[in-house]
Amino acid sequence: MSLEEKIGQMVQIDRTIATVQFLKDYSIGSVLSGGGSTPLPQARAADWVNMINDFQRGSLASRLGIPMIYGIDAVHGHNNVYNATIFPHNVGLGATRDPELVKRIGAATALEVRATGIPYVFAPCIAVCRDPRWGRCYESYSEDHKIVQEMTDVILGLQGDPPSNFRKGVPFVGGKDKVAACAKHFVGDGGTTNGINENNTVIDMHGLLSIHMPAYSDSIIKGVSTIMVSYSSWNGEKMHANRELVTGFLKGTLKFKGFVISDWQGIDRITSPPHSNYTYSVQSGIQAGIDMVMIPFNLTEFIDDLTDLVKNNAHRDLAREAVRKSLVLLKNGKNESHPLIPLPKKAPKILVAGSHADNLGYQCGGWTINWQGFSGNNYTRGTTILGAIRSAVDSSTEVVYRDNPDSDFVKSNNFDYAIVAVGEAPYAETAGDSMTLTMLDPDPSVITNVCEAVKCVVIIISGRPIVIEPYISSVDALVAAWLPGTEGQGVTDVLFGDYGFSGKLPRSWFKTVDQLPMNVGDPHYDPLFPFDFGLKTESVPSIVARSTSAGVDGKPFVFLVMISLIFALYFTD
Repeated sequence: MSLEEKIGQMVQIDRTIATVQFLKDYSIGSVLSGGGSTPLPQARAADWVNMINDFQRGSLASRLGIPMIYGIDAVHGHNNVYNATIFPHNVGLGATRDPELVKRIGAATALEVRATGIPYVFAPCIAVCRDPRWGRCYESYSEDHKIVQEMTDVILGLQGDPPSNFRKGVPFVGGKDKVAACAKHFVGDGGTTNGINENNTVIDMHGLLSIHMPAYSDSIIKGVSTIMVSYSSWNGEKMHANRELVTGFLKGTLKFKGFVISDWQGIDRITSPPHSNYTYSVQSGIQAGIDMVMIPFNLTEFIDDLTDLVKNNAHRDLAREAVRKSLVLLKNGKNESHPLIPLPKKAPKILVAGSHADNLGYQCGGWTINWQGFSGNNYTRGTTILGAIRSAVDSSTEVVYRDNPDSDFVKSNNFDYAIVAVGEAPYAETAGDSMTLTMLDPDPSVITNVCEAVKCVVIIISGRPIVIEPYISSVDALVAAWLPGTEGQGVTDVLFGDYGFSGKLPRSWFKTVDQLPMNVGDPHYDPLFPFDFGLKTESVPSIVARSTSAGVDGKPFVFLVMISLIFALYFTD
């Protein structure tokens, strides 16, 4: 298979955009009916079969001739189809305490679904609803995970009973009157704060494994073919981007051998607002372990982005690593006992400001596209610092961007903290000669307006040390980012503590230009920050690991305090 064919097989599109030509040209792996989407009003079984057969002709005419898989929400019977039998929703079936009844309902549903030519259903929902305020609570069998586990027998009805000699945990579909099932939504969708749909499930690993995970283990043992990822987050991390749980636990620990599918536009919602950094979302979702992506409309954008990522991703990852290792932390907190970095990912409202916060050209500097570089985001692909911040913070965090906010705006908005990106415009050769080494206007006033009103991190984007001494007393944290290039996520990697700061100054940072030239070893050497200076920070994971070790060594109180601090920093309102 070519790269393009492999990517096409990962795509699931909605029937409303599916055409025979699309299926043939792009080797599309799957088509679905979104909620209530039908071929005709009051469409009968024959209408469904005719539509699906037409689509299938396109797939079979592709170079490889791989049939597409048609999927539909059959969550309480074949509920999209006119005159189909509608069974009670899961909450009612949970009340029966009768797994054998549920299994028979699964078999009846499978028979009606196959009668319309469809081999795949997005059911069962095995959420454990812990708060009845959740709008999807009726899709859950029970608040008790043991009842939900028992009701996973519906999978045996939908897919059939694996033969006695069949290896447990291997996906199984037992014939023409059966369908592939989909356990959903992995994982913790029924445990969100206040029952808010698609929100954050705040629970430790023990709670996740004991309440929300057991039904998935049972479903896998019973041969479930597919598992759908949840829109929700676990402790602030979107499930669609959670490699630890999707690849590490589901595929690694539980040994799931079927395919993992996204929810409807699930990867779009990795960022807030959705689709605001689609390339990043595609990368995060695929790297998390999603095998099939329910797009369902932006077919060519997904294919183009994933194709580019496959061809270029290793190099972009390398560049991102170079960025985070090159950043030099010059100041961290007004005093040593109150560091500002790592910044909390979960905060009600934060401000991003400065001329360099949303400008790829400024990040890249000279000798980029043009000799003297460029300004803006239209001439090459990458992630700005602003885009990286929006992707890194919790979905509940409001990110407000102003390139040049006045002090009244900052004071009146009750920001938790601010990130200010300032520096030089791009230049090359003689055009870059400067006797003043000042940052762009109005950056000095941006620093003053912001940092005198709210805790702030100032990021300097420049090809050399520039004048910063007059503003440093008002700044809580200061980072020399140099000219980092296209991968702005390298900046947020260290700002938010996924990695620690490790860079050291490659040259002395002067107090005033009157000191220049000044280099390490000179007499009367008196820099603002000396050559080789650079504060170090630990990553949040390493802090947790160190604290765990301390607890094992007989210091449990220190461990609990540190865990509580990290939890508060990252995951609480």
